[in-house]
Amino acid sequence: MTLTVNGLDELKKLAGSDLGTSEWIEITQDRVNTFADATGDHQWIHVDPERAAEGPFGAPIAHGYLTLSLFIPLFTELLDVQGATTKVNYGLNKVRFPSPVKVGSRIRLVGKLAEVQEVPGGVQIAVDGTIEIEGGTKPAAVLTSLSRFYS
Repeated sequence: MTLTVNGLDELKKLAGSDLGTSEWIEITQDRVNTFADATGDHQWIHVDPERAAEGPFGAPIAHGYLTLSLFIPLFTELLDVQGATTKVNYGLNKVRFPSPVKVGSRIRLVGKLAEVQEVPGGVQIAVDGTIEIEGGTKPAAVLTSLSRFYS
């Protein structure tokens, strides 16, 4: 369920709050292939299902950066900031990929609004995110994402 906040002052009050959990999304071979085409990373472990079946994970896996790129659509399910004229990604802090995501798996985001800081013209938020794999024992990705909202 999306948490909607009205304005930056309301957003500031949420520092330290859990944002909840997104819906699951499936990682399909088509999604992996499209990412490979967009980035030019056609390593066999991602795009050759037959060869990948014989590889170290027993199946093709998503690119780590594909998993990371899905943070934004998953995050938009958790938080909607109304009243901001501009919303931009500012960067990432420590990012790790503890477990590969096999094609056919489903992932979701668990988020926490770790910090809200004032910046000229707006605020910067730090969101601690864990991208979980359905049925997995370790997450696909653990990161801190920085975004800026301007009024």
